[in-house]
Amino acid sequence: MFEAIVIIAVIVAVAIVIILILAATKPDTFRIERSGIINAPAEKIFAVLNDFHQWGGWSPWEHKDPDMKRTFGGAERGKGATYGWEGDKNVGTGRMEILEANTPSKLVIKLDFFKPFEAHNTAEFTMLPQGNATNVHWVMHGPANFMSKVMQVFMSMDKMVGKDFEQGLANLKQLTEK
Repeated sequence: MFEAIVIIAVIVAVAIVIILILAATKPDTFRIERSGIINAPAEKIFAVLNDFHQWGGWSPWEHKDPDMKRTFGGAERGKGATYGWEGDKNVGTGRMEILEANTPSKLVIKLDFFKPFEAHNTAEFTMLPQGNATNVHWVMHGPANFMSKVMQVFMSMDKMVGKDFEQGLANLKQLTEK
């Protein structure tokens, strides 16, 4: 019996070491990006993205917690506008601030998560007109701390968050093509 416990302990210790080694090989930064063609002018799309009060109409996270508390501050829209949220395990707690708003082509947002894990990232939207349509490119990037690297051993952040980006772009398309 004692030998079996020792063997199990050794196997667990080796598994932990392997996980930590694999985590250490992950990159120090991450980048998630998706694009979509929306049949609406860049100005119309930019106006929705540039106003946090309108994010409820398209953001994939807005309806994951119906009791989520939202706070708006700073400028009404554009550079200096802020949006904070406090929700359940599906959305966590965080804050966004628009750092750059170049109408109608680019929006840069400081994105801070506090719960369930602390992270400080950047989100960017670029709108490139293509005839009567607009190519909307959504990127989130930032540092990958060690805990994030350990999580990446077991799951793909790109696949997990990328699905939300795809849903958000589909929602944005539906909202702005009306």
